[in-house]
Amino acid sequence: MVALLTLSHGSRHPRARDGVRALTTAAANRLGVTGADAHLEFDEPDLEGAARHLASLGQDRAIVVPLLFTDAFHARNDVPTHMRAAAESLPLTRASSIGLGEDLVGVLAEQALADAPPHAHLVIYPVGTSDAEQAARYEGVRGGVEKRTGRPTSLIAATRGGPNTLAERAAQTPIHLLPLFVSDGLLLDQARAALHPFPEATASQPLTTALADIVADRYRAALEGEPHV
Repeated sequence: MVALLTLSHGSRHPRARDGVRALTTAAANRLGVTGADAHLEFDEPDLEGAARHLASLGQDRAIVVPLLFTDAFHARNDVPTHMRAAAESLPLTRASSIGLGEDLVGVLAEQALADAPPHAHLVIYPVGTSDAEQAARYEGVRGGVEKRTGRPTSLIAATRGGPNTLAERAAQTPIHLLPLFVSDGLLLDQARAALHPFPEATASQPLTTALADIVADRYRAALEGEPHV
């Protein structure tokens, strides 16, 4: 079987890798294959180390699913660089990233309907990007979640206003935070801290295993030879 190798951005948060591991395990179990996690920075192993580990287990190939939402700098530069280095240890095929498509909109909408109080204004909370095209795609996700849930929905990026903007919004109306995070992160902790003074503010957990079906779908598409986007 072809192994699943997830590739996250990485984080200094002590619980970040636990979430990525849980997601990788859940997706690998759906696929019935061996799974391993790798990280671009901060966490270990990196992609080269994870590829060597899979090779030591007797795996002869892996499909790499980047756990990235945007097609920006990391996807265009860091991922290809690490793929080339890791391919010296194990043949690798790159799958599409998680992305910002309708499948992700569905995951966020389900999370909102399950977690958010009925009176709360929804706030999607990504890290953010300086890429104008990718920022426009965030807005598409916001509109999609609003349409599916029938609930007013805003978008606030952690690096574009972040905690201060969240606090201003929470002071005006009860909000429910929908983190567009694969796992825990320091930026997400800052958002939670900003909402702490507002007892009516609520928040969902990072997406983690809720993304397992998307990761499995990306793997299957790559296995069938569809080009990554």
